Amino acid sequence: MHLVLTGGQDSDQDELDELTLQLRERLLELDVDDVQPNRSGAVPAGAKPVDAIAVGALAVTVAPIALRSVLDLVRTWIETRPVRTVSITLGEDSLDLEAVSSADQQRLIEAFLTAHAPAPEDGTRRPDAAPGPAD
Repeated sequence: MHLVLTGGQDSDQDELDELTLQLRERLLELDVDDVQPNRSGAVPAGAKPVDAIAVGALAVTVAPIALRSVLDLVRTWIETRPVRTVSITLGEDSLDLEAVSSADQQRLIEAFLTAHAPAPEDGTRRPDAAPGPAD
């Protein structure tokens, strides 16, 4: 999972970097495997690896069972920070959490979680899943 913070209109890179570090610390308090600053691409020849770190970006390694806790943390965290948006990417899907009402954010989170819920272990299809070729 990748998280990218977008600061408010008056945010600078130093402030966004500090906010990213604060969010990383909070995420590490959860049951996640790892949270690292996200690299912005390959490190150019002669450059220090730190030069390729994207400001405001984190790579989060998390088990599907802990996805809800990560999303809930991000939702509540941005309510009191000068962050305009946190974009969350998981595979091909993205979710943008903004400083909007908690109810609106919760609806977005529920839809995202439903789309990424693991299939039931008994082999039955989730009720919201699209029909497969055998259906």
